[in-house]
This record gives sequence, C-alpha cells and structure tokens, in this order.
Amino acid sequence: MIFSAVADPVGAGIVKDLEHPEGNITGTSFEVQVDQIIDLIMELNPDAKTIGALYTPGEVNGVSTLNRFKTYAKEKGLEVIDGTGTDLTTLQQAAQMLVEKCDVLFSPNDNIVASGMTALASIALENQVPYYAASDSMVQDGAFATVGIDYEELGRETARMTVEVLKGKDPADIPVKVFRDNLSIYINQKTLDSLEKDCRTKLVLPEPVMKADNLKLLD
Repeated sequence: MIFSAVADPVGAGIVKDLEHPEGNITGTSFEVQVDQIIDLIMELNPDAKTIGALYTPGEVNGVSTLNRFKTYAKEKGLEVIDGTGTDLTTLQQAAQMLVEKCDVLFSPNDNIVASGMTALASIALENQVPYYAASDSMVQDGAFATVGIDYEELGRETARMTVEVLKGKDPADIPVKVFRDNLSIYINQKTLDSLEKDCRTKLVLPEPVMKADNLKLLD
C-alpha cells in the first residue's frame, strides 16, 4: 500500500518509523517544516516577539505540527500564544483576541482553519498583522506567507514509489519520503501589498527572498 500527502505518518499511526516503515506500507509525507517557516518569520518580521497560534485542538496533524513549531520558536526566543476554536465562529473570536496580543499569526495544517481561511485572514489583514500558515492553499486564500512543498513533485514521487512496488519491491524496504529540501516560499501578493502600506510589525523584504528562484507569488 502507498499513501500520499500525510502530514505525520508516525503520529497518525500509519507507520512506526519513517526510514523503516515495516508492514506492507510506505508513501510520501508533506510534514510541515516549521523551522523554515519560523526562519522566514524572523527574516520578514525581524521585530516579532509573539506569535499567535490559531488552530483547532481536535485536529491531530495540526496539533503535532504546532508542538514542533512551539519547540523551535522557544529555541529562537519567540513566545507562542494559543488561540483555539472548534468552528469558524469560535476561530474568528480567537483570531480577534490574538491580533490584539501578537505580532504575527500562524496556523498549522488544520482542515477547519483552512476552510475558513478567507474570513480568518481578513481579520489579520484588517489589523495589519502578518498571518503565516502551513500550506500554499492557505496563502492562496489570504494568509501572508509560508514555506512548503511543490505538490506536483510530491505526486511524482508517490507515482515513482508505486511503480517500484508494482515491480515487486517490498513497501517496507522503501523509506517514507519527507520533503525537507528545495521547498518553495509562497507569498500572497495582495496581502503583501496591503501589509507594505501599514504593517503593525516591521516588514522587511530582503532581495535574496524576493528574487529567489523558489519564490512563488500567489494572487
């Protein structure tokens, strides 16, 4: 069996070990590279000290991502303040609370947040607070920026694994592929244009970022 685009295969109980998945299963993971997202926050908003984490506590993958995010943020001297909700209404209330307390916002891979991203991102933008997210689709829907995978490449890798298995290779002998390198920087152009006018936290746009080959500006 080949799985595709699972954020945390170990945490989800699909495999016990990424290098040696065991059983009759392997696949690809889009594990959010939280260190690279935090590094981007520190590069674009160097004065940021507090990050508001907006998420749904019942989303296992999102909570797993956020725990790693908090660990790395602490290493970098950043404070993370939680704002949770179980539906769009309570998430909007949490977002309003966070924009009053935090320099920037962040949401992990969270289905409920993603489905309401347009409304949540508008709260951040109305308050001129940069809103970072875990996926390019969230940025497409109004969040400011992220660092993430190219899903076409993930699809190609999943197909390559499938071919190997069809040719007789044991899935247990194929390590789970986690995309950690050669990721893309995604920035929402309209959100950027608005933040450039009056961002609450200092906004810096370094030339190495804005002219990087892996930068993708989304409308």
